[in-house]
Amino acid sequence: MTARHPSTDNRQGAGRTTALTAALAAALALVAVVTLLPTGQGWAWGSPLTELRWYTSGLGSADTLVQLAGNLALLAVPAGLAVLRWPALGTPGRLLGAGLATGSSIELLQRLLPLGRVVSPLDALLNATGALVAGLLMARLTIGTTPRTLSREGLSAGPPGAPGRRSSRWTAPGRP
Repeated sequence: MTARHPSTDNRQGAGRTTALTAALAAALALVAVVTLLPTGQGWAWGSPLTELRWYTSGLGSADTLVQLAGNLALLAVPAGLAVLRWPALGTPGRLLGAGLATGSSIELLQRLLPLGRVVSPLDALLNATGALVAGLLMARLTIGTTPRTLSREGLSAGPPGAPGRRSSRWTAPGRP
């Protein structure tokens, strides 16, 4: 086995971080384009109960399913990328908080800017739900793939259960 120079590992880690940051910025830019392009003038209020009734009664309609899937998927890619970039974000509370803050910010901007959009608290909740599911899935898929895991004794090389790794019940935040 060949040992790598520590500066090589640092450069690789920095390159991965830079790539994830750029991908996250691009994903958020796409979200902004999709949600903040004008569709008319002014704005309309989407009553949560009316919207919920529309969703539940229209599940057989392609328009309703596209709207529902779009709202659930809107923040999925940014949430997954954010968890890869900041693994500690991969907990239900943090993901839900970030998803609600982002979805609510989108709805607030749609209210404040004359975009001709429907402002809906239910849309923000659906956006947050999609972010939560995608972020938790990404966190689950990437468990043990980080080069170092925090243990009770300090940093240990390799994923949990790797040869030579100390066993401990303490792991990095968001890791089982």
